[in-house]
Amino acid sequence: MVTTPEPQTLQTLNELKIIGGVETLYVLPIKMPFQARIDTGAETSSIDVQNLRPFERDGDKWVSFDIINRKNGEKHHYEKPVVRRTNIVRIEDKEHRYVVNMNIKIGDEIINTEFTLAEREKFTYQVLIGRNILNGRFIVDPSQQNTLH
Repeated sequence: MVTTPEPQTLQTLNELKIIGGVETLYVLPIKMPFQARIDTGAETSSIDVQNLRPFERDGDKWVSFDIINRKNGEKHHYEKPVVRRTNIVRIEDKEHRYVVNMNIKIGDEIINTEFTLAEREKFTYQVLIGRNILNGRFIVDPSQQNTLH
């Protein structure tokens, strides 16, 4: 038996933007865009950082780190409060990562959300966009790329 979705569901689907498997975004305030891998299997988005250093500020846990755009070498130094720590489980090991809030611009939307901080130099893409950004905003069509000009 085929059922028709509720009208509200159709309206919600029409409001979601279709994005591809790779999209252009900005990690603010860096001016050069990044190509980001869209990963519906990842709960939290992730970003490649260097010189990660935890420290305390007024009794709270913070981290300092650099993000360097591989395309042009543009570098920005950040100091952010730690939202939480998380464990990333892979086949061969478990990795502990810091989670901070970052501002990104994707399409015409500026989003402030959680990112895990990782050393992603061995990965093609410096930014991975997970479900914490995708849910309620986008439908992913992996056959497309860079749909949000």
